[in-house]
Amino acid sequence: MADSSTGILATGSCLPERVVPSEEVARRVGIDPEWIERKTQISYRRYAAPDEATSDLAAGAARDALARSGVPADRIGYLIVSTSTGDSPQPPTSYLVQERLGADGAACFDINVVCSGFVYGLALARSLIALDPGACALVVAADVYSRILDFDDRRTAVLLGDGAGAAVVGPVPAPYGFLGFDLTSHGYANRLIRVEAGGSRVPTSHETVESGGHFFRMDGRGVRDFVMEKVPPALKVLVDRSGFTLDQVDHLVPHQANGVLLSQLVDQCGLSGAQTHRTLEKYGNIGSASVPVALDDAARAGRLRDGELVLLAGFGGGMSVGACLLRWSADAHADAGEAA
Repeated sequence: MADSSTGILATGSCLPERVVPSEEVARRVGIDPEWIERKTQISYRRYAAPDEATSDLAAGAARDALARSGVPADRIGYLIVSTSTGDSPQPPTSYLVQERLGADGAACFDINVVCSGFVYGLALARSLIALDPGACALVVAADVYSRILDFDDRRTAVLLGDGAGAAVVGPVPAPYGFLGFDLTSHGYANRLIRVEAGGSRVPTSHETVESGGHFFRMDGRGVRDFVMEKVPPALKVLVDRSGFTLDQVDHLVPHQANGVLLSQLVDQCGLSGAQTHRTLEKYGNIGSASVPVALDDAARAGRLRDGELVLLAGFGGGMSVGACLLRWSADAHADAGEAA
């Protein structure tokens, strides 16, 4: 397939230093820490320092991926940053990351597809490289949710953390690389995950701050129902269309939404034979960064072997689903490690 000449050259990640155990969150929201672990399977998460913003974590993950790829920043043609918690409404967070990296020749832009954003960013990178053969792209996903959590809402406050993940995308030898994507959006479900204030419809005011309009809100049951209905068929369609069967998938790297939900999702998808990569126990749900951080964690640990099929599954606010099937190239990552 023509798409298989483009793939991931290297991954990277950046997590804040501050580790926040469930006991600390439990005290803050007034519940038993056992409830958090039973309902979410999350033991720890990371919170950004007071002087640390989304662009700082994004730049850290980007530097890590670039170093491991051996690709200098000035060779990056496209810099895509996925975030729903940017530093500010303007300028785009990608431009702040570009400045920190010195990637002056890159075309930069932000995307906001919430927790599907990294997969959407990979699809965009693949398409841009198809128009500019030989180019390299840098896809970064970063979120700082700790700044918009309502600690009076135990359903959301216990789930979310901060972090960033990145991937350098470029030419890889056939038959490695991207085998296919499936991107779907379901705007009818836009109320399931939201931050209501701070935009053009509900501008920031004393009233919106006092009423908690800038906090993250989620209908947990509605999200679960959406995920169980929409994600399994999307993954099957992608795998079938790519010429494979679900039992041929070696690795599943899903959005780290909630541990109980992930276990149910794996069973519903018929992917119990694949190795599911989870980082939520130690990092929680880090939004758009969940998929790339989990992918980087698996790559660093050497759990992804040459030629194996890796299925990435993002899903989140909007609502959206983003799936990517790729054939892993151990040689590309070995070369990246040597370059670093």
